[in-house]
Amino acid sequence: MTTWWPYLRIGAAVLATAAIIAQLIRTLEIATAATTEWGAHLPTVISNFFSFFTIESNVLAVVALACGGFWALAHRGLTAEPRWLAILLMCASTYMIVTGVVYNLLLRGIELPQGSTVGWSNEVLHVVVPIIMLADVLFAPRRRALGWSAVGIAAIFPIVWVIYTLIRANLVIAPASGKPWWYPYPFLDPHQEGGYVAVGLYVLLIAAIIIGAAALVVWVGRRRAVVSDSTADAAIAEA
Repeated sequence: MTTWWPYLRIGAAVLATAAIIAQLIRTLEIATAATTEWGAHLPTVISNFFSFFTIESNVLAVVALACGGFWALAHRGLTAEPRWLAILLMCASTYMIVTGVVYNLLLRGIELPQGSTVGWSNEVLHVVVPIIMLADVLFAPRRRALGWSAVGIAAIFPIVWVIYTLIRANLVIAPASGKPWWYPYPFLDPHQEGGYVAVGLYVLLIAAIIIGAAALVVWVGRRRAVVSDSTADAAIAEA
């Protein structure tokens, strides 16, 4: 596994990049064909695209997988991954696992505000990459144990993203509908039934899922690092 896992990471990074580009191209095609000023406003369309938690999480996953893959190829010994890489992989894994869970439980089949999606790209970003990141947590060699404070690190980005989303939402016009607000996901839109109370409940639910996922990823890493360290010690003793 130590031999081929780096190539799996790099291949997954390439696949995720292709999926992101494919969906971005489709989004830009819709914008260039729009007949309204707001629908054809490319700066808003592009910034909206990269405001989706799914896209941002997949971009982070691409960086984490690529860094992890190339680092492993350059360090073929028994050395555990460096702390910065362990934290990067932990955060990317947490966000992608949450993306897979939330999308498939809450959003599958619901029309999202970006308009038409690329079928294979949608499945890669919401199913394939989350599964690969989960597999990386469970099976990738040479994992480093992280302290429980890493769970707090994983919570920083989602908190910033929610604040950014709720503030920005009323500053842009929705390209697809012309409404004077734009939310990337229906459960964040206070204009729907339930208002801000419903939004708050969804945010708390997803926050709990993120913290739980981060804690699980850190716990698995700590358990697997003990096994890895023991194996490494045995190998060194035998040598």
